Amino acid sequence: MERKARVTGETRCLAYARLAMDASYLSDRGHERPLNEDSAEVVTPQDAEVMDRKGILMVVADGMGGHEGGELASRMTVDCICRAYYEAHDEPPTALTEALNKANREVLDYARQHPHLAGMGTTCTAVVVVNGSAWLAHVGDTRLYLVRGGNAYRMTQDHSATMDLVKQGLLTLSEADHHEERNVILRAVGTRDQVEATTWKDPFPLQPGDRLLICSDGFYETVPDEEIGQICSVPSGSRQICEALLKVALERDGSDNITVAVLAVEAEK
Repeated sequence: MERKARVTGETRCLAYARLAMDASYLSDRGHERPLNEDSAEVVTPQDAEVMDRKGILMVVADGMGGHEGGELASRMTVDCICRAYYEAHDEPPTALTEALNKANREVLDYARQHPHLAGMGTTCTAVVVVNGSAWLAHVGDTRLYLVRGGNAYRMTQDHSATMDLVKQGLLTLSEADHHEERNVILRAVGTRDQVEATTWKDPFPLQPGDRLLICSDGFYETVPDEEIGQICSVPSGSRQICEALLKVALERDGSDNITVAVLAVEAEK
């Protein structure tokens, strides 16, 4: 019987807008947790018209509220976003935000109907890439990184108590990364009637060689940003990068659930 329960996902390589993109994810419960409360998905439409309008979607969620509640909240959120985003007729940024809002209502309503799950919720970071540009919807402390030119850049700010202290000038970013209250989350899906998500007003254009990484805190608390940049810069596909990232995190610590989702961008050949 295997020690770990692993969930994997992968898309085939696609060429679009002179960029060739492929996306994959890996999720592992780690060495110590009995369940994996992380959930993830990558979706690449096979219909060319849908691909043109809606693009590739990556979602990672890290549940909270006890084993059953956390696992359920993250899975419900990922499933709802993947379904609602592609069903919507709105433009990508609006469709993504509304999909997250719908997931918030579904998780909150379910918890209210099942009192033993009171308090369940989840972080969530979702990215859609359309026409070679990315859009974001982000709640909590699951992170999005851009790796470009060998460097890893944080594209999201954690909705956490320590990040608020950073904004007030009371902590440095480095101090916040190691603060004992770094996991105190101020925003989450499914905990309030309205979820306050961070979104982008304008799309972020991608370039050949870029890597987008969405990861749960079980990963980035173990692997520093500099090392993320090094691993993701290796010229290989998204699946190989996910495997390398997960391997390092498990060898380094692996006490928490670990999830990584990678979109690799190359010039179309």
